[in-house]
Amino acid sequence: MSLTTTNTKTQSGFMRAVKDCASGTVGGIVQVFVGQPFDTVKVRLQTQPIPKAGEQPRFSGMLDCVQKTMKHEGFTAFYKGTTTPLVGAGACVSIQFLVLEYMKRFFNEKNGGKIGSFTNSQLYLSGAAAGIANSVISGPVEHIRTRLQVQITSSQALNAANPTYSGPLDCIKKIYSSYGIKGIYKGQFITMFREFQGYGQYFFIYEFLMQRSMIKENKARHEIQSWKSCLFGAIAGYGMWALMFPVDLIKSKLQTDGFTPDTRQYKSSWDCAKKTYAKEGIKGFYQGFSACILRAGPVNAATFVAFELAMRLFDKL
Repeated sequence: MSLTTTNTKTQSGFMRAVKDCASGTVGGIVQVFVGQPFDTVKVRLQTQPIPKAGEQPRFSGMLDCVQKTMKHEGFTAFYKGTTTPLVGAGACVSIQFLVLEYMKRFFNEKNGGKIGSFTNSQLYLSGAAAGIANSVISGPVEHIRTRLQVQITSSQALNAANPTYSGPLDCIKKIYSSYGIKGIYKGQFITMFREFQGYGQYFFIYEFLMQRSMIKENKARHEIQSWKSCLFGAIAGYGMWALMFPVDLIKSKLQTDGFTPDTRQYKSSWDCAKKTYAKEGIKGFYQGFSACILRAGPVNAATFVAFELAMRLFDKL
C-alpha cells in the first residue's frame, strides 16, 4: 500500500485542482451554516460602542447578546449577511485548500514523496500561502458581512438607527459608488496579516496531527477515521483563534469604522490597537472571545470532515 500523501502520478494536475476546489467549496458551505450565528454574536460584541461613564453597554456579554438579538430581531438575525459569506466562503475555502494541497505536493516532491517527510516549516508555509491567497476574497467578503452583522434592525427595541444597507448587494453598491475598490477592501492589511499567521498555524496543527496519525497507524490519508479529522479540525480551530483573536478584533473595528476622516475613529491598525488598550485595557482585545471559542471547535471540525469526505467521494468518481 502506498502511503504518499498525494496521487499526482495517477491524476492530472488540472483534475486534482478541480477536486481540491470542489472539496474546499463543500467545506466552506458547511462552515458558514454551522458558524454564522456564532460569528454574528462575536462581531456584535467586538464592535459595540464603548459606553460612556454611567451608561450600560449595549450587550453585557455573549448570553445577553444572544437573548437581545433573539428577542428583538428573531432567529434570522443570527444569519445576517449570510449570502455574502455563503458565496464567498465557498470561494475562500476552495482557494485555501487548492493552495494548501498545491504547496504540499510541491514540498512532497522536493522531499522525495515519502510519507511524513514534511518539515514543520513546510507545513506552516503551506498554510500561510493558503491564507494569503484566501485574503484576496476573504477581505471584502468579511468587510461586507461585518457591516451587515452589526446593523440592528429593531430601532424601537435597541434605540438603533434604520439600517444603512438593505443587503449584501446594496452594501457593495453603496460602498463602491462612494469609495471605490479601496472602500471594498477596507481593513485589507490587517486581514492579510491575520490570514498569513492564522492559517499558517491552523493548517500546520491539522496537517501535523494528520501526518503523525498516518505514520503511527501505517494508513493512507483516506483510511484515517472521520472522528479523527473532526478532532484534529477542532484542535486546529482552537489553536488558531486562541492566538489570533486580538488581531481579528482589530480587523472588525477597522472594517466597521467610518470611511472619511470626519467619521473615522482609527487611522490605522496600530492606532486602533493603541486606542483599544487605552480605553479598555487588555480586556478590550477579547470582547466576543467566548463566542469565538465556542464557534471554533464545531465549525472547524465540520469544515475538515466535510473536506476530507468530499475528497474521498470525488476520488472515487
